[in-house]
Amino acid sequence: MPARLGRGAIGLRAGALVAALLMVVAGCRGAGGTSGDALNVLMVNNPQMITLRKLTAEHFTKETGIRVNFTVLPENDVRERIAQDFAHQAGQYDIATVSNYEVPSYARNGWLHPLDALAAGDKGFARDDILEPLRRSLTAADGRLYAAPFYGESSFLMYRKDVFAEKGLTMPARPTWRQVADLAAKADGARPGMRGICLRGLPGWGEMTAPLTTVVNTMGGTWFTEDWRAALTSPEFTEATRFYVDLVREHGEAGAPQAGYAECLNNLTQGRTAMWYDATAAAGSLEASGSPVKGRIGYVPAPVERTRSSGWLYTWAWGIQKASRKADTAWRFISWASGTAYEELVGTAIGWADVPAGKRASTYADPRYAEATAAFSRVTLDAIRSARPDDPGVQPRPAPGIQFVGIPEFADLGTKVSQEISAAIAGRQSVDAALRTAQELAEKVAKEYR
Repeated sequence: MPARLGRGAIGLRAGALVAALLMVVAGCRGAGGTSGDALNVLMVNNPQMITLRKLTAEHFTKETGIRVNFTVLPENDVRERIAQDFAHQAGQYDIATVSNYEVPSYARNGWLHPLDALAAGDKGFARDDILEPLRRSLTAADGRLYAAPFYGESSFLMYRKDVFAEKGLTMPARPTWRQVADLAAKADGARPGMRGICLRGLPGWGEMTAPLTTVVNTMGGTWFTEDWRAALTSPEFTEATRFYVDLVREHGEAGAPQAGYAECLNNLTQGRTAMWYDATAAAGSLEASGSPVKGRIGYVPAPVERTRSSGWLYTWAWGIQKASRKADTAWRFISWASGTAYEELVGTAIGWADVPAGKRASTYADPRYAEATAAFSRVTLDAIRSARPDDPGVQPRPAPGIQFVGIPEFADLGTKVSQEISAAIAGRQSVDAALRTAQELAEKVAKEYR
């Protein structure tokens, strides 16, 4: 809080008086009296965050006087920067986008500021309105909430309805991966430059490893057995990985080893792919008012084989670094960015399909949102509610997680394994060779837990 000049300030020296007067002027900008503060926010470069950055100065800063300095980076880069700054408690950033993967270990290590007291004192935040799977995923073992979701997501399959109609193809209501592979072959080349499917091939535990692991789960594989034995060379893990690699190589996007979420989103938007399996959050961009494919996309649940569902559970959420001295100010930004007022702002100023969804029950009950997102909102909500982080496959797991294994070492392990598999997609080595190396890497981690 900036100091305010009181009646007793007459006795101050001239220099101090001028400084105090300047603080008064600064304090008069906006409501709340914290207007002289500035926050440093580190976040991923997803479309929803870019929209937030555009709206912040005109709305949040104008209303509160609190300036927000954004650092926006690609997913792999932002994860590394966040891990470095929060692990050292350097305090360079007050707020960062963290996920339900990081929250348990970050909270255990004392890197995050607990939010319960801040949220309890903020009636406008409506904590109980947050969808229970997300709220639970951001609550640590001590029972406290450590991050507030900006948006939540699962995964599903997106496809061009018009292209399928032209080719006489029918998308099953609940497809299997075998059916998807067959459809990808038939849709390949349906239009000039169009490939059958886009699947992430870019290395990174939060990039290619995420969709691949859901395929592994539903085809009967697992990273680790219940007694902490690495299982990356098991028949099931091998089958799933070979299926994924072959599908990308035969019917996937050009430049697949460098294609992640952003590249696949662009491919579908620009008509370069007929299908895409990825995050439900992508639908908002695809159905936005300026999207060239608005109204042309169909949405069905994540493909399965041996499980009833296979969609992941994920949220980009706001976490306050424990070292920050601006927790109260940081909460004001988080409460605004994660609250219903921000969703109202996006819905009315930009479009209801652009609302960062997947986190609040009230969003799905809003008729304006329901009408604008009729193509995908119900599939999204069902996917989030049916996600099973504690039981995602066909066998017991030693740690929770659907598209990741909920241990701190997985960020490094998942990235290194993805590098090997991406090399197989690029044709630089076989899947068997990639998984032999991956097995050795995983076994080193497993030994620490046995």
